[in-house]
Amino acid sequence: MADQKTDQQYARTFYSRPAEKEPDLGPLAKLPGTWKAKGTGWNMIALPFKDRPPRTPPYRVLMNQYDEVLTFSFVDDNVPNRGVAVDQRVAALDYQQKINQIAVEDCPASKEKGGEGAPIHHEPGLFIRVKDHPTNKLNIARLASIPHGNSVLALGESKPLGDMPPIPPLNALPLGRFEDHSTPDYDVHTDRYLAPYKHFIDKPFMGKVKFPGFPGFEPLDMTSILNFANQGLDFRNVIELPLDTMVEDAGVHNMPFTVREAEPVSMRSTFWIQEVRPKNDPTADWQLRMQYVQVVMLDFFAPREDGMPGRIQWPHVSIATLVKEPDAAGGYSAGAVVQDYDYPGDEV
Repeated sequence: MADQKTDQQYARTFYSRPAEKEPDLGPLAKLPGTWKAKGTGWNMIALPFKDRPPRTPPYRVLMNQYDEVLTFSFVDDNVPNRGVAVDQRVAALDYQQKINQIAVEDCPASKEKGGEGAPIHHEPGLFIRVKDHPTNKLNIARLASIPHGNSVLALGESKPLGDMPPIPPLNALPLGRFEDHSTPDYDVHTDRYLAPYKHFIDKPFMGKVKFPGFPGFEPLDMTSILNFANQGLDFRNVIELPLDTMVEDAGVHNMPFTVREAEPVSMRSTFWIQEVRPKNDPTADWQLRMQYVQVVMLDFFAPREDGMPGRIQWPHVSIATLVKEPDAAGGYSAGAVVQDYDYPGDEV
């Protein structure tokens, strides 16, 4: 057990007051500052399509390639969560996520997909480090608000990995429409209802990328782009931040319209904070980089084919590779110094 501390030992620090030392952010220590993806963000979502062309499915699959700016700012350290037997302390970072699409395609084609440069997502929220008394080792949290009328709480356990593992393939075909995802004979090859997915399986969405060997973005392996981006790199001090709304008391809350029409029921995301340099240049400086995979499940249309209750579940997948921007002095923002980290108090 970690030593218990008094309120005086847990001096609370706010962003508006100069701190005598760096805030104790543990596994979130490298996040403060600005991260950017320049054409290295990718998104797929299935949407109900009320204006569909004749003899087409009642939904469309939308693909985006996007630019992203993700900014983290220190908010508060040693925030007290009061308890009956013990108090818990957490540290908080504010974040702002802004995304503009730079290329887009949907199937069936619509007039709703927007053009190049169109803003497609804005998300304010908080990342939280649980400094003591975690529940079932859940030592990080993400709170998000989305202008569609959704609020999200996701929880997880941070993991220092050292090296970067291969990112597993992600099959993003709808759940409840297929008998068995593990067999090669998916309905997607023969079922006209699933033609929008087959379109992007046969012709992966390439966006504006022209690199030789680039795999494109396609529903059967939506993370291959991230593994492609990791070729030729050395990694060190990788930190994994998995966050899930399906654990403990986390969850998603939505406005009534979205609950009725196309309901977001869960969100699972994994962030990898990385230090990278080219394999062929061991003298190069280590750079800070981030990758993430996020899957939001949307429920709409019934009945399912697999006998399970409820509506078909449609994965909404976003992936990105971001690079941390240097600060005005040419270095990195507070908390971003390249070094080894350990996180006292994360395990109690």
